[in-house]
Amino acid sequence: MLWSTTLIAKRFRGFLPVVVDVETGGFNSQTDALLEIAATILRLDNNGKLFAAETHSCHVEPFEGANIEPAALEITGIRPDHPLRMAVEEKAALDHIFKPIRAELKATNCTRAVLVGHNPSFDLSFIQAAIARSKAKRNPFHAFSTFDTATLAGLAYGQTVLARAVEAAGISWKEGEAHSAIYDTERTADLFCTIINRWSELSLQADGQAASKEL
Repeated sequence: MLWSTTLIAKRFRGFLPVVVDVETGGFNSQTDALLEIAATILRLDNNGKLFAAETHSCHVEPFEGANIEPAALEITGIRPDHPLRMAVEEKAALDHIFKPIRAELKATNCTRAVLVGHNPSFDLSFIQAAIARSKAKRNPFHAFSTFDTATLAGLAYGQTVLARAVEAAGISWKEGEAHSAIYDTERTADLFCTIINRWSELSLQADGQAASKEL
């Protein structure tokens, strides 16, 4: 797909939206393990349509002393000690995720990545805690600004639960694949793109109607 390297910086005031989902061992970013992370990079095509371009993901080794709640594993189905999981330490995982984002920032002349997530404060807090523990460098994400698809979907569709919001947007949802970082990230990306593109269409329609009235 042909895409513009300059339009996205203009569309989001110099920021690059990157969709992120993390799977964890609980709700406390300071004490609970980061187990999976995935990030989907978004681009604008030459017609100004936002689309999901590529996803990067990593299984993460629990940091030393990390808490893992059994209830959390029941939801995600993650087995932290599975021999084929191929998990890496937090610093390596963050480096793996950050590198393509930094490359995209350079390619698009954006100044900072902004995390897009469904209730993104949760995902951002786990990333920031992992950065602090591992002393990872060159974090591409804005320290506090985010795009929240729960809020956007509540406005657009009256739904705030991810599965229901995705279905309301006309996007396929497979419950059996949910609660993996890759799947949730990509569906969140689809949801965000659908809302943004629909808003752009409505804005163009409104501009066209206003122009017609002036004539």
